[in-house]
Order: sequence, then C-alpha cells, then structure tokens
Amino acid sequence: MSVQEENKARQRRVWEELFNKKNLAIIDELFAPEWVEHMPTRDIKSSEGAKQVPASYFKAFPDLHVTIDDMLAEGDKVMSRITMTGTFKGEFMGHAPTGNTFSAKGINIIKWVNGKEVEAWAVFDTLTFFRQLGIPIPE
Repeated sequence: MSVQEENKARQRRVWEELFNKKNLAIIDELFAPEWVEHMPTRDIKSSEGAKQVPASYFKAFPDLHVTIDDMLAEGDKVMSRITMTGTFKGEFMGHAPTGNTFSAKGINIIKWVNGKEVEAWAVFDTLTFFRQLGIPIPE
C-alpha cells in the first residue's frame, strides 16, 4: 500500500472514530503533540487543543455525523470533502438549543508525517450552518 493510501486510511479512521463514534482517544493515537489546525478565524495548536472543538460539538450535537463525499491524496497531504449533519440539542457558543437540524459542507487538508496528523487546514460552510441552527451569525 502506498503512503498516500495509508494516509487516506488514517484519515478515514479520524472521521469515523473521532466524529462518528465520538472517540477523543483517537487524537492521542494519530495526532502529533505539536499538531496545528489553521481555520479562517483562528488557529488551534496542540493535540490537546484538538480535543476541544469536537468535544464542544458532541455536547451541542449528540447525533453529529460526518460523511466523506470525496478524498484525495498527494504527497504527504490528504484532502477530504465532507458533509456534517446533526441536531442542535445542547448549548453552543452561548446559544440555547433550537432542536433544528443542519447539513453543511466542509473541506479539510491534512498533512501526515510518520503516521501522525501534524497540520490541518479547514474551511466549513458556517453561513449555512448558523442559518440552519437558527442562531445569529457571528461577526
């Protein structure tokens, strides 16, 4: 199996085990301690920091699910185009749950080194996400 195929298999495990099975321990196994994620509004640094975002999503959206729509690999990077769905049942960003469901798209590019996720770039359709949740769009 090529390095690209191995990295794609690891990335599938992250989507399935972390997001669909809510297993935060996968971060300790597959993320480097110096991991960093770049997002349009901020960066998250460290594998411990990597646990905070999904943990908050699991509380707000207990049925959170990620579907992989497309996955490509080149060199040491894996790109995933995903659809994330869920029901707003717990507090999120200071907002009370509305019971609304959401379905929004995202694209992630993940850099893998020696079997560990070391860097990520993420873009998510937050406009659709917030509109479907029925809460104000952050400035």
